[in-house]
Amino acid sequence: MTFSLPGFDLDAFIASTLAEDLGGPLGAGGRDVTSESVIPAGAMFTGVMDSRDAVTVAGLPIAEAFFRALDPDVQIETLVADGDQVPAGTDLMRLHGRARAMLTAERSALNTVQHLTGIATMTRSYVDRIAGTGATLLDTRKTIPGLRVLEKYATRMGGAKNHRMGLWDAAMIKDNHIAVAGSVEAAVGAARAAGIAQIIVEVDRIDQIEPAIAAGATHLLLDNMPPEVLRGAVTLVGKRVPTEASGGIRLENIRAVAETGVDYISVGRLTQSAPAADVGLDFTHG
Repeated sequence: MTFSLPGFDLDAFIASTLAEDLGGPLGAGGRDVTSESVIPAGAMFTGVMDSRDAVTVAGLPIAEAFFRALDPDVQIETLVADGDQVPAGTDLMRLHGRARAMLTAERSALNTVQHLTGIATMTRSYVDRIAGTGATLLDTRKTIPGLRVLEKYATRMGGAKNHRMGLWDAAMIKDNHIAVAGSVEAAVGAARAAGIAQIIVEVDRIDQIEPAIAAGATHLLLDNMPPEVLRGAVTLVGKRVPTEASGGIRLENIRAVAETGVDYISVGRLTQSAPAADVGLDFTHG
């Protein structure tokens, strides 16, 4: 298995997650007292991971890494790929290895798949809802600390595009920045003087659009505007810079937002509020 994400240390994530569950690194004080006391050391189990819901899958390579970390000889057959949409009852992975190792890794592996699959599944529902409008779904920085790279990977598996990965890859000038800087012109001018290429400016009123563009904004975030106001804002911008709708976006209103002609729609709920998918792991004697 080869799996890597820029900015994500898979080995460190596996080690720290297992250590959290074991009370320390295995072999250095960390223990699974249940498996040690109940399961014979030589016992072998065969297991099947499956989804009880219709889902968009994400996180299987990471689950595999958990099992391999504790049993390098485990036999794993991955039956679907991350990004696949599967019906309820689909088998996702089969594995055969040392029972103690698999049972010790089970919760860490499942927690990861359940969380990431939940994000990918919600993301896919939003992407499907705006299909054909020309708008692109974006995620946000509303992620669980330490899990941003994984959660943004999951939104990609669901069909969204990543927005900023952090504070470093684009300037996003919001109302508090403008308040401290003194004006949108001052804030954008300072960003331009600093050599920042991508300057996103948040506006929540139509009369803020022209000053932001004139100052040098390269992208406008149209915040908390109802569809009828958004439509006027998009017309006023006239494709001079990309437009992004944000704030108060739900599955039931995203289609109306997309049909205003905005280029992008950002939704914090994708990573902030996605419910975990119902994914389980059932073992049979090997």
